[in-house]
Amino acid sequence: MDDIVIKALVKWPNVPHCYGWLGLDARGNWFMRDDKTQAMGPFAQAKGSQLRHEKLVDFIQRNYEHDERGQWFFQNGPQRVYVELEATPWIWRLADDFGVTSQGGRPVEPSECLLDEDGKLYLVADIGLGLVHTQDVGIAADAIEQGVWTPKDVRAADLPGRFGYVTSPAAAQSAA
Repeated sequence: MDDIVIKALVKWPNVPHCYGWLGLDARGNWFMRDDKTQAMGPFAQAKGSQLRHEKLVDFIQRNYEHDERGQWFFQNGPQRVYVELEATPWIWRLADDFGVTSQGGRPVEPSECLLDEDGKLYLVADIGLGLVHTQDVGIAADAIEQGVWTPKDVRAADLPGRFGYVTSPAAAQSAA
């Protein structure tokens, strides 16, 4: 976490959390969701405005964490901004040499490969589960053909429970 964020947490410890305003899509893009967008439905239906400011996106990715309930958030100074996930907490990008990085460029070493009933490919790493970016499926297929990864069948609906993440902290908050 950035030093400025840690200092803000100490200075203002009781800032309320924010739900529903930030989303991460299945291609690793971040979206801001205002009240009007949220009223149109869940994140998969109404994404909002894609964040394109490179420094803001980098700041979000450096301060992206999860809580004890598996809800992912961006620590924005003293405020936790919980993230609506279209798919998984991480979206993996693949290099031609089969190197794997997160949507923010963090390198990881996959320990498991999973394939769901819709043909979506996931990799498990020490930081969690991630979906392979659609543009990199061809590289993933090469890795599978060369025996680098061996996919195991999985049901997509089982992934959040198995890997301990919440796709919609806003829905979980309103149900509580």
